[in-house]
Amino acid sequence: MKVLHIIPSVAKVRGGPSKAVIEMVKALQSQNVDAEIATTNDNGKDLLDVPLGELTDQLEEYGNVPIRFFARFSPNVNAVREFAYSRTLTAWLWQHITDYDIIHVHAIFSYASTIAMVIARIKNLPYINRPLGQLCEWSLQQSKLRKQIYFNIIERSNLLHSQSLHFTAEQEREEFQQLDLNIPNFVLPHGVHIPELIANAQDQLRQILQIPDQIPIILFMSRIHPKKGLEYLIPALGKFPDSNFAFVIAGNGESDYIKQIQSLLETHQIRDRTHLVGFVNGELKNLYLQGADLFVLTSHSENFGIAVIESLVAGTPVLITDGVAIAPMVQSHDLGYVTQLDTVAIAATIQEFFEHPQVAKQKGDRAQPYIAENYSWAKIADSLINIYTKNVKYSKS
Repeated sequence: MKVLHIIPSVAKVRGGPSKAVIEMVKALQSQNVDAEIATTNDNGKDLLDVPLGELTDQLEEYGNVPIRFFARFSPNVNAVREFAYSRTLTAWLWQHITDYDIIHVHAIFSYASTIAMVIARIKNLPYINRPLGQLCEWSLQQSKLRKQIYFNIIERSNLLHSQSLHFTAEQEREEFQQLDLNIPNFVLPHGVHIPELIANAQDQLRQILQIPDQIPIILFMSRIHPKKGLEYLIPALGKFPDSNFAFVIAGNGESDYIKQIQSLLETHQIRDRTHLVGFVNGELKNLYLQGADLFVLTSHSENFGIAVIESLVAGTPVLITDGVAIAPMVQSHDLGYVTQLDTVAIAATIQEFFEHPQVAKQKGDRAQPYIAENYSWAKIADSLINIYTKNVKYSKS
């Protein structure tokens, strides 16, 4: 079976979805599936320095999986640039899309994903779409009028002609069902790699950050973006002027927005207890995840929450809001704290963590074996292969 994954970008600046598609393809390859990625050289305001138009599997930064990059149209108008139009990707898809048995499209409301579905429809090739939470209520409310027009003219028909929609959590599917679209769908989460345990991770992290022993480390590790709810989390932490804690923000984002976050830290008088460490990866990322006492993601909306799963498999309890789609799983298995996106509610949950640190540790101890058993990439790849096989057979029957 030959599978093509289409996504507008695999740049780290685009966060979890970019990482997930790389890991998905890597897992499929380990099961002897011929899987590739086609994408653009999008890198936010910039462009990736990558070879264009040719299949390459020698880029360590992108998991050494087979990827073709195509040039993104990059004018100074942000909305046009973000649309990720690519003439060369269009031409290549038109010529080569039928070389594949099935297409797995990631995202909607973006040129690369939209044109891939249009061409697949014209060529009568089966495709699956993973909407990345863009059919959830919060996402649909952003640039609402533009999305309504786009959806009604193009994307509705694209989705209706898909073999199936791929959701990564039941909560994401439930929000989609409110749209009353009769489209086959399935729920299959992202996988996670089981990290090697780092000896004395908490001590090592405290040495790096120069934090005294016994001071709890609260870690936010995600893209720094308005969607992530830092405007609620920071004021909540500001309600503890007499508590000793260290707040770590690990991630990157637009420079203007990062300046707003820095100003917010000053306003709520926690700048001196905050460590802005930027994007972390590899062994250092594992050290932060394993060395923290609590992972926090107070997001408006997440169709999954990859960093949450990575924290749990590291044995670190999480504090997440109910907009994170895996919140029901975290709550039902008591792997962390789930609260509302509200400053007072978040502060009350942090207070609970401060008062009962041993209870939090027990949540983290439960998390590691549960996530390792249920979210391995090998298990996810097996399920995905079965889904591909059924959809290819159905399209040919």
